[in-house]
Amino acid sequence: MQSLDIKPTVGLIACCECGVAIEPNPANMCSGCLRSRVDITEGITKQCTIYMCKFCDRYFVPPSAWMRAELESKELLSICLKKLKPMLTKVRLTDACFVWTEAHSKRIKVKITIQKEVFTNTILQQAVVVEFTVHSQLCDDCRRAEAKDFWRACVQVRQRAEFKKTLFYLEQLLLKHSAHKECTGVKPVPTGIDFFFAKQQEARTFVNFLMTVLPCKYHYAQELVSHDTKNNTYDYKHTFCVEIVPICRDNIVCIPKKQAQQLGNMSQILLCLRVSNVITLIDPSNLQLVDVQATNFWREPFESLCGPKQLTEFYVLEVDPIDNFERKAGHGYVSKKHELANVWLVRSDQVGMSDAQPLYARTHLGHLLSPGDLVMAFDMKNCNVNNATFDAMKIDNIPDAIIVRKVFDRTRRTAKRQWKLKRLVVDGNIVGNETASVADEFQGFMEDIEEDALMREKINIYKDAEKAPNVDGDDDDDHPEAPSLAEMLEDLKFDDEEMKEAAESADEEPMQE
Repeated sequence: MQSLDIKPTVGLIACCECGVAIEPNPANMCSGCLRSRVDITEGITKQCTIYMCKFCDRYFVPPSAWMRAELESKELLSICLKKLKPMLTKVRLTDACFVWTEAHSKRIKVKITIQKEVFTNTILQQAVVVEFTVHSQLCDDCRRAEAKDFWRACVQVRQRAEFKKTLFYLEQLLLKHSAHKECTGVKPVPTGIDFFFAKQQEARTFVNFLMTVLPCKYHYAQELVSHDTKNNTYDYKHTFCVEIVPICRDNIVCIPKKQAQQLGNMSQILLCLRVSNVITLIDPSNLQLVDVQATNFWREPFESLCGPKQLTEFYVLEVDPIDNFERKAGHGYVSKKHELANVWLVRSDQVGMSDAQPLYARTHLGHLLSPGDLVMAFDMKNCNVNNATFDAMKIDNIPDAIIVRKVFDRTRRTAKRQWKLKRLVVDGNIVGNETASVADEFQGFMEDIEEDALMREKINIYKDAEKAPNVDGDDDDDHPEAPSLAEMLEDLKFDDEEMKEAAESADEEPMQE
């Protein structure tokens, strides 16, 4: 007996509107009649408005955000769909895409596809094009910039010192770590630099960076700008005053006797070797090194006896190296890069005079000095210092002179230098008044970098392509060791024209083969 497969068939019915044969459905209508009677796009606005800032090309995202988005990008599509979100609560969004429009037309068309169940087990799908009109509106940042009221937080960096070497060092740290990228403005002042920010949090982040790279402290203040009594909202301007320690490299300081004992039975008169995140002091009489933290300095501050401007040029008569120096109990860390020596000096303007007064000094620069050299030193025997701690010292404990640095030929040193530093540029101008004195201080800062390898590790040094390489005959052992080639970075400048020429030359090479 043979079995027959009977397939079920669905009967057709006539549409109740137009009479077309269709499969049965709960509405008993064809899709064309169903669309004509039921509009699932009802309630969706076909014309909308979005706002764009004409200065920064950012779009407004309610309630208060601004987002940067390119034309026909997914970011811009999300902004447009967020505008339609309250209208799509009763339908299901299945697809969305852009419809091409002219870029300058200020019109953005988005085609959305939606679905909705109109009857039981009857789902209707329909596409609709929504046109967005782009209106111009200034964002908060650009509005403040146009009104000359563009900052909400200010960081005032101050250092009460004669020389700006610490500020030059801070400038290089900012360039290396790009810590100033959120600044809306930079303004130099006689005692420091002012940094302006659009948000308080950006200024606080910048202050935290300063606290980690320099010995400093800060004070916070705020100024009420406006107050809305109806919404109970306040608008403040915030100010952070950052004070850097008033000690610079090559400063001679005098610390209290008790503090000198706590630091390892050091002498009270010390020389500042460098200022980084700590103050590094060296005792010229026994080569002891000590790092003074910022918290310890502000708890027990000490003053500088003299700066580089108070130094006098001396002529070295005799150098007696000290090989076996007996260390006392309680001495701290001793520098391995310096050598102790007894030196006899005379003022440069008194060389050859019968009434010249030679001075004796113990120095940490024994590895650099030899008879006939010139040094910069501070005459402690004939000085007039206004310092209470120094006045309380016994005369027997005060040395005749403190040697700070050896004098090198600056002209030959500059010509030999094969590296350079970048400067902080704002609106096409270097931050700070480039006067002759400031330029001389910056040259001194570059000389400090050549002499201090630890400082070179914390900043970026770039090769100077304009300087010709030194020949073997130009090397001079008398000058300090210059930064090696491994420490220098290439000063890359990306130019579209140069890249285009390079691409064209690369395309021509296979053709020549």
